[in-house]
Amino acid sequence: MKSLRAISLTLAMILSSGIASAAPVLRAEITVSAPVVTVGDMFDDAGVLAEQPLFRSPLPGTTGNVDLAAVRSATARIGLTRFDINGLSQVRVSRAASIVDQTLLADLITQDLRHRGILGDGMTANMLFANPPETITVAASDTPAQLENLRYLPGNGTFSARFSLAGQAQPLDLNGSIEISIEAPHLAAGLPAGTVLRPDHIIMRPLPIQQADAQGIASLDQLVGMALNRQSRDGMLLRVSDVSTPLSIAKNDLVTIYYRKGLMTLTVKGQAITGAAEGAPLQVLNLISKRVISATAIAPGAVEVSTSPVTLAGL
Repeated sequence: MKSLRAISLTLAMILSSGIASAAPVLRAEITVSAPVVTVGDMFDDAGVLAEQPLFRSPLPGTTGNVDLAAVRSATARIGLTRFDINGLSQVRVSRAASIVDQTLLADLITQDLRHRGILGDGMTANMLFANPPETITVAASDTPAQLENLRYLPGNGTFSARFSLAGQAQPLDLNGSIEISIEAPHLAAGLPAGTVLRPDHIIMRPLPIQQADAQGIASLDQLVGMALNRQSRDGMLLRVSDVSTPLSIAKNDLVTIYYRKGLMTLTVKGQAITGAAEGAPLQVLNLISKRVISATAIAPGAVEVSTSPVTLAGL
């Protein structure tokens, strides 16, 4: 029994000694995010020296080869003289990067305008840079660019902006103009006068805010269920003045003319001379007396006359 214990202890010591003395193993290819390459980046099983810096990383988005002599020189400076070269003569080192382009910069400006309340629901901003920036490669980051300052003049639409870029001390200054648009209702197809608008008759398209302010635009609630005042073309911008309450009685419709007083109701057949929406006045021809009288549309095919003497005489 004592022999078995002794053998087990000896094996444990041998294994422990082997693990403790295992040399770091050089990697063939690495990708780093930080500006400095560490022992832990370059070697597997780096041990307690893992966080020690060896040399500067290449620029973001670039790759370089480090030969074995340079690796030995760097490791010697921190006291790492024994490692497994893994059959390598050089190590390929790449630096991760993030991309900053016009789309990202424009999005940051848009977010700021929304935060200020300049851009509301259904509004978009199109950035026109005076000197469009080329795509910039910066240090890998969740926030490769940040908007530090934005000056926007609504009167003429110009702006100037300053951005900070990940890993770069020099800010990026840009200027240009902003075109703000708002979603506005347009006809999806040409329709005749009197068409009662449905949601599928309307499509939303961006309209420059200056044009929207000058011409005025309608909301969907103001359009759906209303009738077009005139024949309208495909793509026409819809305004409140383009629609009206649908006619419950159209010109030349046959109608029943009602006169009510107390419990008494008189009716006579007539024909509409003009059209009208429910509750609106119209002219009606009494088909019996052949007189034109004024009435009020009360329902499709029904009108009501007032109790004025002139109207009664017309009946």
